[in-house]
Amino acid sequence: MAQPANLKKLARERMERTGESYTTARKNILTNKPESPRAARAAEARNYASQGKSGKQGSGKAKSAKPKRPEQPAKAPANLDELPEYPAPENVVQYDAALWHRVLTQAGVTNPVTGQPYSEAMLAGLAGGVGFMQHSFQDEDAVSVTLVTRAHPEPYTQNLLTRCGAKINERTTGSAVRAAEYLDTGLDAGRAVVVRVAVNALPWIEEGEVDESDTIDLAVVGELDDDLLVDDGSGSLNPISPEDLTAARARRKREKFWQAWVTSRRSPKPEALASNVLDAVQETTARLLGTSELRGIPVHFAKNFGIAGMRNFAARLRDTEGKTGWNQMFADAEQLEIGLSQLAGFLSDTRFGGIGGLRGLYADFLDEAADLPGLSELGEHSAAYAQLPAFWIDFAQLLEEPADIDQRQPLFDKMAQVMDQIADAEQEAAQALADTAATLRTVAGVAH
Repeated sequence: MAQPANLKKLARERMERTGESYTTARKNILTNKPESPRAARAAEARNYASQGKSGKQGSGKAKSAKPKRPEQPAKAPANLDELPEYPAPENVVQYDAALWHRVLTQAGVTNPVTGQPYSEAMLAGLAGGVGFMQHSFQDEDAVSVTLVTRAHPEPYTQNLLTRCGAKINERTTGSAVRAAEYLDTGLDAGRAVVVRVAVNALPWIEEGEVDESDTIDLAVVGELDDDLLVDDGSGSLNPISPEDLTAARARRKREKFWQAWVTSRRSPKPEALASNVLDAVQETTARLLGTSELRGIPVHFAKNFGIAGMRNFAARLRDTEGKTGWNQMFADAEQLEIGLSQLAGFLSDTRFGGIGGLRGLYADFLDEAADLPGLSELGEHSAAYAQLPAFWIDFAQLLEEPADIDQRQPLFDKMAQVMDQIADAEQEAAQALADTAATLRTVAGVAH
């Protein structure tokens, strides 16, 4: 549902002019009801009288101290009428990059080369692009399988916000009251505001459906009656009460009440974006190739990341004797079914994975990056990454085979074979891209 830009500010201004309550003023704006001429004249008279009392008409001695300056509302962006409407999600491959594609589009921020809104592919590449992390373990009560094919463990969204070059207002507070004020400021400026919430605290999520630690970013795009409207990537805007949203935000242990919104339509200069793209490419390839340290990751756990992690995963799939080998880990039929289901879920999920391991999206990023100053050679690597999704799809299709406990090892062997093929192809593609990026770093106009 389209909302007039800066609705709260417009409603409050109307309240001042007409004496209407906030609810009445808001409703009348939404229904295009004109203001009463009588109410407008009365408000004008009140303003005139107020100005007379505070002006220079008084005969008494004025105090030398300056009067306290009233707190000014946040300035609304210029040309509000020209701001694009908030777009609906279409053909989403990576959730967070697609969310910020919509938020930046609504704010009017564009790619400085094309003049078009930032694409999901460009934002995903700036966030860190693709990666790999696989971990599985079993305890007495449950089995857990994790597979991440996007950039990890770097802060995905933070990299996206920093490298896209847009002017972003980020706030974090421990106060629910302050959080609501910050949210109002962004909405009053006519912009969508992205907030971070605990998934299981959302009213439309059934209890026990997701893990308590799962979090997600939502875009608050406007209001409907007494509710807020949020974009959760479902294709429709979900209403949520301010109280329920506050409770979902409060469940976050880290970055409590975090939010971000775009304060300006300003886009970065092409040269600055080119440098940021090159930073992202070098980070992506270094992580895949294992040539950079993984910040915050213990040394013993680093073997699960990058191309080395792919080869380690293949070895565990083939291992029939060790406790960490999949044959021993999934000797129970029920746990085998659960483990394969979890693995398939990550490959189809748009948060930490995606169709084709997100490699096709990364190929699109390289194609777009090639149009930036000094980066034309990146486009030569797009074809290599465009071929990788087929391997990832082959791997995902193996998980659709019947989970026969007696035939688990033949299945694991097939999975290992495809994973070896993926690792070989990823190694070749990442190394070639890393070599080109290292050369481009020294080119004039793209130097760090």
